[in-house]
Amino acid sequence: MVMVAGVLLAAGAGSRFGQPKALIRLDGQTLAERGTGLLRAGGADPVLVVAGAVPVELDDVRTVVNPDWRTGMGSSVRAALRALAGTAAGAAVIALADQPLVGPEAVARLIAAYRAGATVAVAAYEGRPRNPVLVARQHWAEVIETATGDQGARAFLRARPDLVTRVECGDTGRPDDIDTPADLDRIGPDVRRPGSPRSG
Repeated sequence: MVMVAGVLLAAGAGSRFGQPKALIRLDGQTLAERGTGLLRAGGADPVLVVAGAVPVELDDVRTVVNPDWRTGMGSSVRAALRALAGTAAGAAVIALADQPLVGPEAVARLIAAYRAGATVAVAAYEGRPRNPVLVARQHWAEVIETATGDQGARAFLRARPDLVTRVECGDTGRPDDIDTPADLDRIGPDVRRPGSPRSG
């Protein structure tokens, strides 16, 4: 069976939060640990973390250092896909470190969609596409070419909507972003019940 790699983007400095998000602790784990754990629990192998602002070293996880992290998420996507080019992975699931309420089942559903024939799959929550995103190897070159600034894979997805399979994941978790300490305080109570509805 063709492997599906997992990629966690965790290179930013977290300027709005006041520290790099990869090292923020939530329920006893750093966001980098949580993110790589959800990728592995969802069936991704191998798992890579893209670091930049601070070193990130985790057991059984390959760290890819992005020297251009200051230019935005796009450079981290490029670094990850280039690092995976030498592996046997047929696709990659790309997740963000600052979305800790995403559940492993979302990753599993994207991988299942790939196994069923999708070459691009996007997790959707109540019909709205968010993260994570799966991209099959045959599209990596195009993603690398179009991933600039903070766009990540977004430019590619917008340019090729005919390829995108939306996979509903609203019952598996939430794509809430942690950008500020207030965001962390808000989602903290929901960590042990990630499928709970957004309060307020």
